[in-house]
Order: sequence, then C-alpha cells, then structure tokens
Amino acid sequence: MATIAIVGLQWGDEGKGKVTDYFSEHVDCVVRYQGGNNAGHTVVIGDKKYKFHLIPSGAIRGKKVVIGNGVVVNPKILLEEIDMLKSNGIDVDLMISDRAHVIMPYHIKMDGIEEERLGKKKIGTTKRGIGPCYSDKIARMGVRIGDIIDEKKLKKRLDNLFQIKKPIFETYGIKINKDEIIKEYILYGKKISPYVGDTIYYLNSIIDEKNVLFEGAQGFLLDIDYGTYPYVTSSNPVVGGISTGAGISPKKIDKIVGVLKAYSTRVGMGAMPTEDKGKIGEYLAKKGNEFGTTTGRRRRCGWLDMVAAKYAAMVNGIDKIAITKLDVLDGLEKVKVCTGYEYDGKFYDRFPSSPDILERVKPIYEEFDGWDGVAGKKKYEDLPIKARNYIDFISEKLNAGIAMVSTGAKREDTIIIQSD
Repeated sequence: MATIAIVGLQWGDEGKGKVTDYFSEHVDCVVRYQGGNNAGHTVVIGDKKYKFHLIPSGAIRGKKVVIGNGVVVNPKILLEEIDMLKSNGIDVDLMISDRAHVIMPYHIKMDGIEEERLGKKKIGTTKRGIGPCYSDKIARMGVRIGDIIDEKKLKKRLDNLFQIKKPIFETYGIKINKDEIIKEYILYGKKISPYVGDTIYYLNSIIDEKNVLFEGAQGFLLDIDYGTYPYVTSSNPVVGGISTGAGISPKKIDKIVGVLKAYSTRVGMGAMPTEDKGKIGEYLAKKGNEFGTTTGRRRRCGWLDMVAAKYAAMVNGIDKIAITKLDVLDGLEKVKVCTGYEYDGKFYDRFPSSPDILERVKPIYEEFDGWDGVAGKKKYEDLPIKARNYIDFISEKLNAGIAMVSTGAKREDTIIIQSD
C-alpha cells in the first residue's frame, strides 16, 4: 500500500485540486490536514465545475475523505459543501476529526477588523476568521468539533471563554450574543455529528492496508514558518504539517508530489519578485483565468520563480513534480524563468528569510523560446519540443521527475509521465 502527499510549491493556487483529483482515482482515502475555508480547490469534469473549500476533492470520485485535526472548520460552509455534493448525486463518505477547531462568528468579525486596522500594512487575508481561530487554538481558548456536538460541553466552554473574551470584544467593538451562538452551533453540531470521529486512530488503522492521499491547502510559500512572513497563512502547508495535522508518522509517507504552476501567481500582499504589472501579467491573468476560488480576487501574475521553487522543493523533499497550466504560456514569443536574485550588487541563489530583502531583490532571468500547441494535449510526445525543453529544465533544476503535466482545465487535459 502507498501514501502520497500533494503539496503546493508556490503561493497557493497551483492547481492542487486537479492534481489531487487525478491521484485520488488510485487511492482509498483522501485527507485534508490544514487550513480552513480560506483555501479553494477547483475540479472541472466535462462541463461541470466543482469548487471545494473544506472537503477534500477526492469526494467527487466517491472516496473516503477525512478532515484532520489540523483543519479549522466553519460548520456552515462544511454543510453547504455536503449539500452541494448531494445535490449532484454524490454521497459523501466523510469523517471529521473531533479535535479540529471551529471557526466562530467572533473569529470572522475580528479578522475583518484586524485587517482594516492594519491599513496599508494589511496582510490580505480572506477575512474568513482563519487567523483568529488558529490564534485561539494556540492560546488554548478554542472551540473544537467535539464541543459543538455536546450542548452541555459547548455552554460550559463558551461561559468560560466569554469571561476572558468580553473585554476583547468590547475593545474591538464586537457585539456577540452567546445564547444565539450556542443555539446556532448546537444545530450545526447535530447535523455534522454523524461524520465526527477520532480520525487519528482511524488513519493509523488503515495506513498500512490502504492507499491514502494527503491534500494540502494553500502553498508552501504561505506557510506560517517557512513562507514570506508576515504575509502568510496561519497554518503549515509544508509536508511536515501532515504529522501535526493528521496524526501520521513521517515514516508513513511514501511519495511527495510538489505542484508547480508553469508561471507564478499570488493573492494578497507580500513580496513577489517576478510579478509583472504590465502586459505579460495581464496576459497570464486573463488567459489563465487567475481569479481566486474562495475570494474571486484577481491574482498577481509573473514568470516562474525557480529560486522560490528550489527552496520549496528542498524543504518538502519532493519526489515528483506536477506542472500545471502549461497551456497558458501558449502563444508567447519568449518565456522567462527567474534563476537568481540580485540584491545590493550581489547575486543570491537562496530564497531570503527577510521580507525586506525579498521586497528589494531584482530577478535574474533565463529566457526560452516560446511555443504554441500545448493546450489539450494528452501525450508527452505531442507537446512542442520547446515546451518539452521547458519541462526538462524545471525537472533538472528541482532534481525531481515529472509526474504529470496539465494542458487545460478539464480532467482529461492531462499528460501522465510518471504515475508510479
């Protein structure tokens, strides 16, 4: 049996949903281990587009799907996704960790207020309450899934929390009715209780007997520890987040697939050395339909940054690469790749930890001849030779084989190169 981890190597939006959808065909269980409904995965099957924010996209294939303890859950959004799948004739075989933390109404309000108060220094969050929920988790003031399925436990928990949080709410100008929250969340608890269980014991009971896939949300460069802090998410998309967010030993992960978009995009604030604010950026955004699944915000676009990609590949220890949206580069006369940075007259081939330095680096580019004819191709040998040269360059620089190449948004627009 085998376990596969799917991790994004950029600032999210790499196309992990489609990659997960492919690999999930060959597994028994798909697990989400971090993040919340600030993430979005889109899978296109025929003319039907499925958008996920919490439920692993393997649900489309009828697989067992698990939401691990490292995820923060908005129960309202979760129930909406369950209903969406059911309305499309898909029965959801879902298990939610009783240890997963719950996004409460005050988390959402606090998220919006904090972002507004930052003004020009705002992070660019989705304002979904993710950060405040994780903050409460670390401060040991959170509400967990196991609390909302037990009315007495929830009342006791909120009574204690409101004694501490009341002055905070007053400072923020937040008006919260505790009784209304209890009433609302107990109703959610009743609806999701059939799906709740101890996912840690469950996953460890099947890990040696079943094929399991772990699905990351966001991307490595948004990791709270390894990303472009403070312009990051509040959890750990890094492959190591699987151990903390799902309760699985690192020894149990057999293959790590890094998902890399053929160019770079980013949503929100923070440094992006290869961002193009001119014609190329507009071209990529329009042709790549670069608008967030969760927020609808236009993504910032630019050339592929191999300095950042090598950093992400190193920390995650990737075995294979899945390249997405190669078709978006069709028709360009030249394609550039950043292979180093210049800062203060010096050459850098490392991704700097300081956001101040990253803001001021100048990308050093290697230029490739452009190509046309990638879109819709299903065999590697049918790709233009110049596109194959680009793929080979990425593989060599990241010292990893190519598992698959996406040549369009639909499920069938995929080239499988190394599926083992």
